[in-house]
Amino acid sequence: MFTGIVEEVGRVSGLHDYRFVIDAKKVLSDVKIGDSISVNGACLTVVEFDDRSFTVDLAPETLRRTSLGETGPGSAVNLERALSASDRMGGHIVQGHVDGTGAITGLAPEADCYIMEIESPEALVPYIVEKGFIAVDGISLTVVQRTQRRFTISVIPFTMQNTNLHEKSVGDRVNLEADILAKYVESLLQSRLG
Repeated sequence: MFTGIVEEVGRVSGLHDYRFVIDAKKVLSDVKIGDSISVNGACLTVVEFDDRSFTVDLAPETLRRTSLGETGPGSAVNLERALSASDRMGGHIVQGHVDGTGAITGLAPEADCYIMEIESPEALVPYIVEKGFIAVDGISLTVVQRTQRRFTISVIPFTMQNTNLHEKSVGDRVNLEADILAKYVESLLQSRLG
């Protein structure tokens, strides 16, 4: 489990079949084989590491469900270590189970922030609510507004500078994870109401 508070931006330094090598610093400070690290919102398992990088395997399902297959050498990726029991819950409950990808359809300045518009897959729309949480490339963000297929988020300067969002532009795909609470509520209602 994660919080959606990005610890650092790493760089993909190698691609080998279904493996990524990612250069990092902070997330390596206490890493062990088998640890979970969120990479652009996808929970991945560390299979190798050294003092400057770690390696993760990518399952075909991960490549189908996320935008990681479009990530090449030099790409910036958001990194977060799994939450420990004593950590503060700064964002929201993020599982690292990407629901699908969306496309950035707009990016406009507003005061010192940016309003980013994202087109969502139709299946995710019921779980996206105004002032609710959504993880975008693993970043815990609040939905400003939602229309039929699109939603907007307001990105503060700190988030823009300390995540991979500063390298994104209109047309880029991002990983989306809807709030788990909405999915559980739907499942409970379906089982009770038939």
